[in-house]
Amino acid sequence: MTDAAPRLQPGEPFPDFALPDAGGQTHHLADYAGRYVVLYAYPKDDTPGCTKEACNFRDSALLREHGAAILGVSRDDAASHQAFAEKYSLPFPLLTDPDAGFLKSIGAYGPKNLYGKVTEGVKRQTFLIGPDGKLVKSWLAVSVDGHADAVAAAIDADRQARAHA
Repeated sequence: MTDAAPRLQPGEPFPDFALPDAGGQTHHLADYAGRYVVLYAYPKDDTPGCTKEACNFRDSALLREHGAAILGVSRDDAASHQAFAEKYSLPFPLLTDPDAGFLKSIGAYGPKNLYGKVTEGVKRQTFLIGPDGKLVKSWLAVSVDGHADAVAAAIDADRQARAHA
């Protein structure tokens, strides 16, 4: 099994999306023009790793200081997202992609190897999108511990690079 979607490279425009959140509001990348966007794909609401990841993004003072928009996306439905967000006081939208069409288009859905068993599903990945709508950096095999800080550090590095360009 191989990934169908070609890997997006830093500097390339990130694909637009039109995905609803738990309240039914549709979000588009263009809604966040001029801001850094942290788009993270995660397998399942209210599971240990996904909860830890969401809470780390929620608690990141550095990401708040940077004014980054944080968007989670999974195949879970609106009701699941709403319960998850309420349970953990998540202050950012969780987007639903039930058929995984968008997730597949960015390479965040496909074969996964877990303890030697290959299954199809959402891959834990993060995409940092710059204020210009272009990919700054992607993390294709996320380790939850320290990840929010790594994303904040990438924003710092990108801001410095833009200031000297």
